[in-house]
Amino acid sequence: MPRLGGRKLQVVLKDTLADHGISIGRDRLYDLLEAYHLQLRRRKRRKAITTNSNHPFHKYPNLIRDMKVISVNQLWVSDITYIRLTNGFCYLSLITDAYSRKIVGYHLNEDLKKEGPLKALQMAIENKRPNGQKTTHHSDRGLQYCCEAYTSNLINNNISISMTERGDPYENAIAERVNGILKEEFMLDQTFRNHEHAQQAVVRAIFTYNTQRPHASCDYMTPEQAHQYSGTLRKRWKKQVFESTQIKVSDQQEPAGGSCLPTDTFCNNSNTDEQNEEKVSTVKQG
Repeated sequence: MPRLGGRKLQVVLKDTLADHGISIGRDRLYDLLEAYHLQLRRRKRRKAITTNSNHPFHKYPNLIRDMKVISVNQLWVSDITYIRLTNGFCYLSLITDAYSRKIVGYHLNEDLKKEGPLKALQMAIENKRPNGQKTTHHSDRGLQYCCEAYTSNLINNNISISMTERGDPYENAIAERVNGILKEEFMLDQTFRNHEHAQQAVVRAIFTYNTQRPHASCDYMTPEQAHQYSGTLRKRWKKQVFESTQIKVSDQQEPAGGSCLPTDTFCNNSNTDEQNEEKVSTVKQG
């Protein structure tokens, strides 16, 4: 995990440091990372467009606006992100369990056709842990998710269909955040030689994310550990308060999943559960 944030690095190293009789606080760890030049600054690059909502297919309403996510398989969030190649892009379709943050389905496709999301969905369905939980699938209103082949697959598998309504990434915040973690921490933001090279990196990144990366939204368990858990997961990030003439976030109940407003701090990309600490310290490879 070459770009793991400083706070999560402290969690990962806790037992090793204790075995050697070493006690170190967060600020001291950040000072050491800075002293040894182990911090990175993010760079912005040209992006590819992955969502086309201008189509004739039926667009479904947002069913998760007031949903409280309390178990695995209750809510799946989906999105497509681009992976940069030397001669263009390929496209990674992801399905993430909103309770455990585990990526339960994925597929790297050479184009933006429906086959990529469909294969990711099929993986999620085949790997679904039977617990009797009714599943809701949430996505944006892109053509791939609204087409008849995709919605029929969901309906035939007794999965409810939910979609964003405002074309706002904050309505699908968990899926957007997982995209960012894979790129920022697991180096999927680099340029790959070809599709096969990218595929190898994607498989490796998702396996490591699911099985090794502690997640602040899951009581610092890995997504795989959280996926086997039942009950309320403690969130280890602090919710900030934003003052507004219309909304006071501190007075509102925390929304679930990806259904949120830009002012809801746990959904805001600049203030999400993982990202506050990542701005402070990320670790170089090597």
